[in-house]
Amino acid sequence: MVIMSDEHGAQFSSAYGHPIIETPNMARLADQGVTFDANYCNSPLCIPSRASFMTGQYVSSIEVWDNTKPMAVDKLTWPYLLRNEGYDTALNGKMHLVGPDPLHGFEKQLSRDPHIEAPLDHYRWSDGIPTAPEDWYGVREADPGVSPMIEADDAMEKAAVEYLSDPARHEKPFAMCVGFIAPHFPFIVPEPYFSKYYPDNVDMPNLPDGHLDDLPPSAQRLRQMFGLDGKWTDDEIARARAAYFGLCEYLDDKIGHLMDVLEEQGLAENTVIVHTSDHGDMLGEHGLWRKMCFYEQSANVPLQISWPGKFEGGQRVSEAVSNVDAVATILDIAGVELEKWDLDGQSLVPALEGDTSTLNDVAISEHFAHGTDRALGMVSSGNWKLCYGHGDPVELELYNLESDPGEFTNLAGIPEHAEIQDRLLKILLDQWGDPDAMTEKIVRDQEDREIVRNVTGVGTIF
Repeated sequence: MVIMSDEHGAQFSSAYGHPIIETPNMARLADQGVTFDANYCNSPLCIPSRASFMTGQYVSSIEVWDNTKPMAVDKLTWPYLLRNEGYDTALNGKMHLVGPDPLHGFEKQLSRDPHIEAPLDHYRWSDGIPTAPEDWYGVREADPGVSPMIEADDAMEKAAVEYLSDPARHEKPFAMCVGFIAPHFPFIVPEPYFSKYYPDNVDMPNLPDGHLDDLPPSAQRLRQMFGLDGKWTDDEIARARAAYFGLCEYLDDKIGHLMDVLEEQGLAENTVIVHTSDHGDMLGEHGLWRKMCFYEQSANVPLQISWPGKFEGGQRVSEAVSNVDAVATILDIAGVELEKWDLDGQSLVPALEGDTSTLNDVAISEHFAHGTDRALGMVSSGNWKLCYGHGDPVELELYNLESDPGEFTNLAGIPEHAEIQDRLLKILLDQWGDPDAMTEKIVRDQEDREIVRNVTGVGTIF
C-alpha cells in the first residue's frame, strides 16, 4: 500500500523531529519500519513529481516538464509492471496526471482526484516572469472548517477502508495507492486540529536579519510571480502555519486508521506500506510559500517503508535517496527484475535489511516549469546540496546541511569547496547531457502546447 500525501515537507512532523506538530502514526511507522531522513522529491511540483514517481525516472528522462504536460499513454509505470506480476492495482484519490489517461496502469479509481477536475494555467518561459498583481491569497484564507479538499480526503479514507475490507484482498496480491490532498493548501482544517495549534502552539518562520535582501535569484523570481512578498501580519502567518500543522496531524490520523484496518483485516504482516509525498511547502521560510524550489521545506519529503516481520523496525537511514528509489524498491519487493527496465533509481531493499553500503547517496531534483525562466536542478549527497540554474549567467548555490541546516550561507564559488561543487554539478549535468539542447526542447514544447491549447480549447486535452 502506497500512501502519498500532497505538499508535506518531512520536517513538519514529529517523526522527523518537529517540536510542535504531533504525528504519532508516522512515529508508529518509524517504529515498525525504516525511515529515510534525507529523501527528496524528484521535482518540487505536483505533476512532474508524480510522473517521475509513476515511472521511476527523472523528469528530464520522461520530459513531463510542468503541470500542463501529459505523460505518454504508453509509458511504462509501476502499476503496469505490478499488474504484469498478477497484482490488483487501484488508485484512490490524487495522482494528478493530466491528459487522456489519468490512471496510467492502475485498473480502477476508487475515489475522485479533485486536482484534475479543472485545467491549470499554461506558462511559457518566453513570456518572462510575471509580477503578481496582489499578495498570494493562500495565507489569508487560513481558517478552521471543512473545505472540498477535506471532503475529498474523507472520501478517500472511506474508499480505502472498503477496499482493504473486501475479502478479495486475501485472494490476490494488491497494490493500492492512496493519494491524499492534505496538507496541501487551502489552509483550512476541521476542529480540533486548528485550535490545537492556533494561537498558542505555533512557531514563526526563521528569517535572520537581512536574509530576504540576500535571496538567490530563483527565490526572488518565486516571490515576484506568486506575490510571496506579501504584507501579512504576524497573526495571519501564524494562522496559516497553524492550519498547515493541523492538516499534517489530520493526515497522520488517516495514516493511522489505514494501519489499524490492515491489522483488523489480518493483512498487516503481509502488506508493505510505503509513505511519501510529492513535495513540501515553504510555509514562509526564506520568505517563500508553496514549493517550486530546492530548500529543504520544499524538496525533502518523508519516505517510510514498513513490512512487519520482514524488515527490522526503528531503523533510520541518513544517506540521500529520492522517490525514484522508492519506485525501484516497490518493484524489487514485488519480484520485478529491475535490470530489465529503464529506471533511474536504485532499490533500497538492502538498506531495509540493514545494509546501507550499496546506497549511492545521491538525490536529484529538477524544476522546469513556472516560477522559473530556466532549467533548475539540485543534487544532494552527504552533508551537501548543490542547486544549479542553467543560463547566462549560471546560478549556483552550495549548502552544507550539517553546519548550516537553515541554508542561509551560500558556499558556491569558494575555492575550498570547489571539489564537492564540481562533483555534484557533474552528476546533474551527466543526467541532463547538453543543457542548452534540453532548454531548447523545453521551450519548443511550451510553444507547441500553447498552440495545441489555443486550437483545442483549455482543458480539452490538458
